[in-house]
Amino acid sequence: MDPIGSVVPFAVRRLLRQGEMSQGKLEFAWRAAVGPAIERATQVRLDSSGTLEVQAADATWRKELRRSQTTILNRLQELLGPTEVKALRIVGRGTRS
Repeated sequence: MDPIGSVVPFAVRRLLRQGEMSQGKLEFAWRAAVGPAIERATQVRLDSSGTLEVQAADATWRKELRRSQTTILNRLQELLGPTEVKALRIVGRGTRS
């Protein structure tokens, strides 16, 4: 019998990888990958090429997200699969660059 601590992450990954990508699924995976504080300070949108646009509340959050970008991308790919989110683009709220 496997311990619950190893079964739950496997089950969550399996569920997230099934079916079509949706905004709700993306937001759930985002919160799991970054935690509640960063989740509250950001909004996310996945474009058709697999780039996740992350709108950060301010420059401090943008700096933190850029510093952690590789770790965040790896966590998202582990949760959603390696082909759903291919890159992150960090922007300020109200800007698109």
